[in-house]
Amino acid sequence: MKHYSYERWQQYVKDELSEHQREELEYHLYTCDQCLEVYLEAVTANETSLPALPNDNEFTNRIMEMVPDTDNNNRPWFQRAGFHYLLAAAATLFLMFSGVFQSVASYAGSLEKPIMEEKKPSVTEGVINKTFAWMDSLEKKEAKKK
Repeated sequence: MKHYSYERWQQYVKDELSEHQREELEYHLYTCDQCLEVYLEAVTANETSLPALPNDNEFTNRIMEMVPDTDNNNRPWFQRAGFHYLLAAAATLFLMFSGVFQSVASYAGSLEKPIMEEKKPSVTEGVINKTFAWMDSLEKKEAKKK
């Protein structure tokens, strides 16, 4: 796996890379713990140069105002979680009592059983059987002549 240098992560933190290079580094962060540690060191080292928020509480309040209200009381009845749970429970009970699960289980069981194939004699066994049959027919002919 390719690892990136501390200087490269410094460039990333300072936003000195192209969009393609930034995406490549971001994707790499998802898979590499070692580079994640180096990235965090670069962020910590550049923490003083990053812009500071003048009023943290005001910023948080503005963001929270932009988040849509997810209160269940404002939603129609068919968009509430309780309706979906009841619908799933009803579908499960219907499938159970109609025998769908039983037929799926028996079908899965039939797939697990080994398929018994008719045993075909090998070529050697076939030659031996034909030889014995031929020898028996010769013995019968000899017996008839006597």
